Amino acid sequence: MSELFDAVDALVASRSPLPPPAERRRRRKAHALTLDEVAAALGVRRATVGGWESGKAEPRPPEREAYERLLEQLANLYPAPQSTGTPQEDMGTAAPAAQVGLTAGGAEATAMPEAEEPQAVPPEPVRHAAATQRPMPRAERAPQSSRRPAAKKPAPANAPAPGGAYAHGPLLVLDADTERQVTGYGVGGLILDVPAKSLPALVEWTLTEARLGSEKLHGSGKDGDPLLVLTAAACERYGLPVTLSEAERLAGRLSEGHKVLKQIRRADWQLTKRGFGPWARIYRPAQGGRRQCVQLCIPSWRTLDDRAWGHAARLEPAELARVLGLYAQRVMTPVGSTAVTGLELMTALNPPTRASEPDEGGHRHSEHRPGSLGTQPVDPAPCEAPDGHPVLAHLPRFHVRGPGERLFEEAYDWARDLTDAECMQRHLVGIDVNLAFGAAANGAVVGLASPPVHVTRPVFDPALPGSWLVDLSHVDLNRVKVAKQWRDLDAGLLPNPFTPTGQPPEGPAWYATPTIAYAVELGYDVAPVEAWVRGDSGRFLDGWYKRLRDAYVATMADLGVAEKLPPAEFLTAMDGYKSRDPQLGIMVDAVKMTVKGGIGKLQEKARGGGWKPGQAWPALARPTWRPDIRATVISRARVNMHRKMLALAAATGRYPVAVLSDCAVYAADGPSPLDVLPYGADGKTVPGSFRLGVSPGMVKHEGTQSVLWGAEVLEQLDADGHVANLARYIKTGEHAARDTGE
Repeated sequence: MSELFDAVDALVASRSPLPPPAERRRRRKAHALTLDEVAAALGVRRATVGGWESGKAEPRPPEREAYERLLEQLANLYPAPQSTGTPQEDMGTAAPAAQVGLTAGGAEATAMPEAEEPQAVPPEPVRHAAATQRPMPRAERAPQSSRRPAAKKPAPANAPAPGGAYAHGPLLVLDADTERQVTGYGVGGLILDVPAKSLPALVEWTLTEARLGSEKLHGSGKDGDPLLVLTAAACERYGLPVTLSEAERLAGRLSEGHKVLKQIRRADWQLTKRGFGPWARIYRPAQGGRRQCVQLCIPSWRTLDDRAWGHAARLEPAELARVLGLYAQRVMTPVGSTAVTGLELMTALNPPTRASEPDEGGHRHSEHRPGSLGTQPVDPAPCEAPDGHPVLAHLPRFHVRGPGERLFEEAYDWARDLTDAECMQRHLVGIDVNLAFGAAANGAVVGLASPPVHVTRPVFDPALPGSWLVDLSHVDLNRVKVAKQWRDLDAGLLPNPFTPTGQPPEGPAWYATPTIAYAVELGYDVAPVEAWVRGDSGRFLDGWYKRLRDAYVATMADLGVAEKLPPAEFLTAMDGYKSRDPQLGIMVDAVKMTVKGGIGKLQEKARGGGWKPGQAWPALARPTWRPDIRATVISRARVNMHRKMLALAAATGRYPVAVLSDCAVYAADGPSPLDVLPYGADGKTVPGSFRLGVSPGMVKHEGTQSVLWGAEVLEQLDADGHVANLARYIKTGEHAARDTGE
């Protein structure tokens, strides 16, 4: 009988209501738990817990019971404060986004007439639920009245936001109408009336009344500053130029003496050393541990690069708010280009400091956080430093370093002529690895806060990150170990894994740890001459990879390309996937460029006409200026690519004809990747080789051209004395001969 009672109790508990989403979030934050910690305890993904706290999803058994138990224990530790707000606020729920607005006073919510029902029309925001049409382009809008409907029950200016300090999300896109009234478009269809008449007043309003910002991504990190995106009309409204002059564009900032800069100074606001540029930061020193900083983004000043953001700068304000808001939610609030944001994301997810344990007086202090890069920059080893770095100041001027002096870990750029057998086939098929550098960053062991240590005649240790001087010219790729078994292959049809050009090394050269480890994996002994190694190491980039991976996979799922699709269904889903929602297509490209640009920023080179070789440049002052970490990731990406090509060649006899970074081109009888990659009836392909799918490290179809096209490209470009890389042109088929300057 007791078993029956237990079953009944479990059944009732499975249907018992959980606390409202806002209360779930309050209890978690009260105990200083992160989403990652809760997700790990419950065995689910971080995004899943986030969905439970946002109300987008509800937990299901068996996780539901464990989650309910967690919430009950937290409720005992941190009872809810006695409510003084409205019933709606007591339930921890906010009004529908389309109903929320600020009046000219900046503190009152614009109420919706009772007779009108809210209509779900995201992502196209409207001021009232009855107006569900798509916003007209700015040029076609009729003049709007500056009068706003009064709120039915005006709330006091100091009333807490139903959704917390950041109830209105991370950002607003500001636009102005013909009557100079400024409107802010936010995430989820939010529209706010912006009462500020000047730029300093706008910053003040943003920090005191707009309820903008984002929560920190790590318990030891800091909250994200609010972002204001100013359209051309908003720039004019606040006295800013729509475009920068040529001199200002080259300087990257507004010229000194501009009236807006004077307004900022008079209001006791400050700018960073970069001045008022396309991504300007306006701040006051923190008070009481609270940051006072607002970031501006001005698309007409070329902030949203077409290579990363496509046509985002030309979107309507509401549409741009949707794209940037989704990026802020899934990646982080943009703080610059996608490359800059990718680099900042590393620090946001893995902060350099944390609060210490209380001392005798009960005070906490900032201390180094294990697993991070620390707060101080670390000089690279001489072999890791790019030309012109201060550690190389002793070298003669115009000295050219070869592989025996400099670490050359770069992505593949290799191609070869077609064989006679390949010329008899009909198609050239390109396959591309998803987020190749992100997949390579996952699990990469890199040096952390300690400087490199020089060692002579070291014994190679694959677990020790660093740079090694080794002679790998003896490695015979005609006979290598594949899956721990010796196999005979045609090395002339494969790129060499130890050089970015794919050509065999000619003697001792510097390599990152993953490259040497791959030589050992292929079955060959290595004997390093010397090395620069780092004993303080860890998997610094794992959290960074996971967040970007989740952002990419979730956005692809929104576009109809889910994980674990059978190969044929995956290829069908990928056909024209961006056209299903062009704004989400922008998001996908932005995530890709965040991965690629973030890794590239680890070795940012000197910029500006005043720099001279041997002098330090600003990027060197960052703890995240780490060419050794970049080299490790690129080394892993190139090795991963070669390992997959090797496994395919050993199993099928197929060899690539061109490789460019993460794209490989194969000759085939059919136009599909399925004509290159062998899949069995069970849906499995060659172990360790390429697999079709959306997850990072898996591949998608890059493009198909005819073998005749390939022969024409090779002939045309070879006539100018250059080797053609068909992978560079396989996607579009467009190519042109390079200019030799003659």
